[in-house]
Formats: sequence, structure tokens, C-alpha cells
Amino acid sequence: MADKEKDQDLKTSKKEAAPKTDEKAEKDSAKKKQAEKVDPKDKEIADLKQKNSDLEDNLLRSQAEMQNMNKRHSKEVADILKYDGQKLATEILPVLDNLERALSVEADDDASKQLKKGIEMVQEHLVKAVEANHVTPIDNVGEKFDPTSSQAVQTVPADDKHAKDTVVQVLQKGYKFEDRVLRPAMVVVAQ
Repeated sequence: MADKEKDQDLKTSKKEAAPKTDEKAEKDSAKKKQAEKVDPKDKEIADLKQKNSDLEDNLLRSQAEMQNMNKRHSKEVADILKYDGQKLATEILPVLDNLERALSVEADDDASKQLKKGIEMVQEHLVKAVEANHVTPIDNVGEKFDPTSSQAVQTVPADDKHAKDTVVQVLQKGYKFEDRVLRPAMVVVAQ
């Protein structure tokens, strides 16, 4: 009988153990269901955090774009100021050329000598004003021909005095304003 009671106790304990295991499984599945069911507030918090992150990223991009625009604007203003007198300088160059041509004419009598003296004074003042505003002549006689600052209008054969591809003579002066070529020099090049 003791064996029967033991068997009976075992069966009872197994029955009791089985519901406990089933209860545990039910609790686990309930937890999984809860985990699968996201609290709407948690979802809203996650969405708001993502939106906040996106807005922060957009803000940083906008600030960087504004800084780039400010730099670009500052550079453009600096260029405008640097090359401000370019148009005026370009329009004055023919006047300088004409004054030089007038000075190349020989003066025979006193009246023409006085006139030539007046033209020299005007030319000197104009040259000083032009140089004070960063306009410089391109004087490249004897130097290697540079097509960025000179225009070859004639060639002569190279000889002992003039090496190949060097400027032999300047027919019309060229000028630079700051680092820009206003007018290329018209030159004769040795070939």
C-alpha cells in the first residue's frame, strides 16, 4: 500500500507540476504579447526622438549652408572691391597710347616744344594716377613669349640677339590690373 500511496502522490505532484509549467508558459506568452504590443506612448516617444534627430540634422545643414553663402558673398565683395576700377582703367588705356604717340613726334619750333612739354606733363600725371590704381604696363621685351599676357602679331627670324620664342619688340603696350590682363601687349616674336 505504501507503494500505491507513493504512486498516487507522484501522480498528484505531476498533475500539480504540469499546471505550473502551463502557467509559466502562459505567463511567458503573455509577456511576449505585451512586448509585441508597444505602448502607444513609447512609440510616440520614439517617433518624437527620430523627428528631433532629423530636425537637428536639418538645422546643422542649414547653418553650414548659411556659412558657405556668407563666405561666398564675402569673396564676391572682395573681388568687386579688388577689381572696382577695371572698367575705367580699360577706357583710359587708349588715352595713354595717344599721348605716347603725340610725344613721339619731333618738335621743331618753340610753340611745338611747349606743346610737347604740356603733353609730357599730362602723360606723367596720368601714368602716376594709373599706377596708383594698380594698373601696370606689360613690358616683356627680351622675355619668353607668354600668350596669356601678349598677342603675337608678327614674327621675325631668331638670331644671336634674340632667341627663339622671345619677344623682340612691343608694338602696343599691354596692361594688367592687379593680376588680370586688361589688354594683352601686341608684340613681335622671334621664330
